[in-house]
Amino acid sequence: MKWFMLPVMALSLSLTVSGCDRQPAASSMVLEGKTMGTYWRVSLAGVDSTRKDALQQAIQQQLDADDHELSTWKKDSVLSGFNQSRSQQPQPVSENMADIITLALRIGKKTDGAMDITVGPLVNLWGFGPDKQPVNTPNQAQIDAARALTGLQHLKVIQSGEGQWLQKDLPALYVDLSTVGEGFATDHLARLMEKEGINNYLVSVGGAVLTRGRNAEDKPWRVAIQKPTDKENAVEAIVDLQGHGISTSGSYRNYYELDGKRISHVIDPMTGRPIEHKLVSATVIATTALEADGWDTGLMVLGSEKAQQLALEEKMAVYLITKQDDGFSTWMSPQFKAFLQKP
Repeated sequence: MKWFMLPVMALSLSLTVSGCDRQPAASSMVLEGKTMGTYWRVSLAGVDSTRKDALQQAIQQQLDADDHELSTWKKDSVLSGFNQSRSQQPQPVSENMADIITLALRIGKKTDGAMDITVGPLVNLWGFGPDKQPVNTPNQAQIDAARALTGLQHLKVIQSGEGQWLQKDLPALYVDLSTVGEGFATDHLARLMEKEGINNYLVSVGGAVLTRGRNAEDKPWRVAIQKPTDKENAVEAIVDLQGHGISTSGSYRNYYELDGKRISHVIDPMTGRPIEHKLVSATVIATTALEADGWDTGLMVLGSEKAQQLALEEKMAVYLITKQDDGFSTWMSPQFKAFLQKP
């Protein structure tokens, strides 16, 4: 799980619309609602106001369908059915799910397993899944038992001209797509807008955002990356996405206190424990929101040094915020600088 949306024109806890204190222009339209345990938001320019109700309904219906397919919180979802099954035979899945998992497996391999969609048992153990928050810190035996049920090598996507299948060789394998679900849903919203003949939009689900065209003031859509704090809503940097997707993962919002210690929702699959390093936020800009959403989690798990190295190797647009003794330091890849705007 990534972030929840802040009220008053915010797109997520890490990404907000720049200039959000202005009154919307007459030709602008903002739609919003809930999905996947977070919020969605669609900002449109040049769309007739009479279409608002129909668009709201179409968006919500599509996102409800995505949630029914990808959710681990809904026991009757397609993904929950796969997780509950103990069969090791290939199981048919939609093209969308096959594509999502294929991309997740690719990023997982590139990050040496830091981005692991089979980490569900550990997510649940630490209280960030459908299960309740633990009363006491999980012990090593519990962590080892949960880790034994994870591993990308146990999951396979089979694609052919006849369809797509998902197969696991570990009966209790539990797939959790919350690290990429918001990005997929955001891309899906963009496709819906194009289908509706809308070319100027900013769409977001949770911490994933994608833009096309220009806003109601005939200017590029700009998105602000927030400072890593839960006490203020201050801007760290502003970007013009230029038709790309963006996603941020961070460790400073979604957490709880247990046994006198702050427990982050970002779990390291290698240790089976919440991360404890000083990287607090990773933002990625990519061709699609899905890809950005997949990479940001992997980079968060890796930590600042390894994340920087991988960003340079893969030539990705990445912005990292790291906690220091006297505040925070930032780092951006050369590719990210092309999107950076002046406040």
